Amino acid sequence: MLLVALSAIIAPFIMLVLLKMPAAKGMTISAIIVILLAFSLWGMETNIILSSILQGTHKTFTILWILFGALVLLNTLRNTGAITRINQGFQYISADMRVQAIIVAFLFGSLIEGAAGFGTPAMVTGPLMIALGFNPIAAATLALVADSSAVMFGAVGTPVAVGLSNIPGADTPFFHEIAQTITFIDLFAGTFIPLILIVLLTSFFGKGRGLKDAIPMIPWTLFVGIVYTGSAYLYANLFGHEFVSILAALTGLVVAAFTAKKGFLLPKVEWTDAMQEGFKVDTEKSNMGLITAWSPYLVVVGLLLLTRIVPWLNEFTKTAINLSWNNILGVEKISSAWEFLYSPGTILTVSAIFAFIIQRKSFNTFTKAAKESLGSMKTTTISLIATLAMVQVFSNSGLNASDLASMPQYIAESFASSLGSIWIFVAPFLGELGAFITGSATVSTLTFSPIQYNVASEIGLDQNIVLAAQIIGAAAGNMICIHNVVAASAVVGLEGKEGEIIRKTLIPAIIYGLLIGTAGFFIL
Repeated sequence: MLLVALSAIIAPFIMLVLLKMPAAKGMTISAIIVILLAFSLWGMETNIILSSILQGTHKTFTILWILFGALVLLNTLRNTGAITRINQGFQYISADMRVQAIIVAFLFGSLIEGAAGFGTPAMVTGPLMIALGFNPIAAATLALVADSSAVMFGAVGTPVAVGLSNIPGADTPFFHEIAQTITFIDLFAGTFIPLILIVLLTSFFGKGRGLKDAIPMIPWTLFVGIVYTGSAYLYANLFGHEFVSILAALTGLVVAAFTAKKGFLLPKVEWTDAMQEGFKVDTEKSNMGLITAWSPYLVVVGLLLLTRIVPWLNEFTKTAINLSWNNILGVEKISSAWEFLYSPGTILTVSAIFAFIIQRKSFNTFTKAAKESLGSMKTTTISLIATLAMVQVFSNSGLNASDLASMPQYIAESFASSLGSIWIFVAPFLGELGAFITGSATVSTLTFSPIQYNVASEIGLDQNIVLAAQIIGAAAGNMICIHNVVAASAVVGLEGKEGEIIRKTLIPAIIYGLLIGTAGFFIL
């Protein structure tokens, strides 16, 4: 039965990575395989499977709305000329694409993650890097890998507070303890993420020099990495789990921009090998102010924070327009939330409207951007529906007539029984596995944290360290999460290249997992 439970992992891996199918085809076949196995061998009843498919379809539209928001904001800024001004701002700091990748994908992406979650950062930073001249596959790959360290705290600490909510004695002091443990472990793991990004960039997207172009960046990337993880550790100890990603990202952005402008620890030769073919930097001075150009992104961050921090606004955005679907087909445990005004998609779209107003352009800049954005999302819809239908059948497989545990729980318990002696190395990969399939560090932790807790108790490991490894691993799983890859591919115009992207993001995901396990082993 273990192979049946693993079908939701094995089938997509074979279809996308080994057979190199586009996601629309590969995930449709994978979904059919998992659904047939769930019905015939796992004992899931027809109404449970149908309600799970409908749940997945509903969730697809929540993701498509975020995707639309990210695209319409970018296209609006292209039409207003703001992207040209933003590009010139980066050229002023540094024309080196290695530096730009760290500032945009890792640090700005972490800021968006800390405010929004939902896989939003890759959908924002990927297109922004395209606009800066990065070739599309480099932009998508870097955006996915960069959206990792910040994910462990996600939108205002959700993966910790919600993900661990079913652990005995879970309360605010407990969440703060876990946050401190997470950030301590990540001092020895997350610090290397900027360097890993540069190695990926120069090895896969350079002109054959690979590590030679990454080596000169080692001092600066490690410096930026320790600034991020070190400040995250400080903020976790001072303030708890809610604002670690936001504050650490802001600290990193200020330090990285200042040191890059001064050339501190950076090579003198600027690297631009990952540039799109035919891309030319606009050297004509823009009349738009830099703050005006960036203002829509500032609006995004501001609205995200306000809707998540201010109690009355949080309540209003969650209840005013609620498109959630509860008790689908009468099944009590199967629901899908869509709080429309609270969604990052709505905030991104509102920010696009603000863009043409603030930048004093016509309404046509927005409507044109909306048409362009909708026109590029057709294939993605099919891929996401198939992916999320498969995910929800997998997640709801505990509702069966065979008295079997759910597929994810069955996998975890099978691993625990045979790999308990090396569990500290297994724990982060179980987190990655959960995020790979479900697409959420929070859901991965919510699903697997009780098992991690029990295994740690049985074999005498520090429970906080094991739970921290689970959460960091789930964050690392964001790099390879199927529906994140599909969305990131779509937003940079690369439908059909999902398998190629996963083959690249899989390497850093494994490295990150090994770093987490090693750090945990020495801390125990």
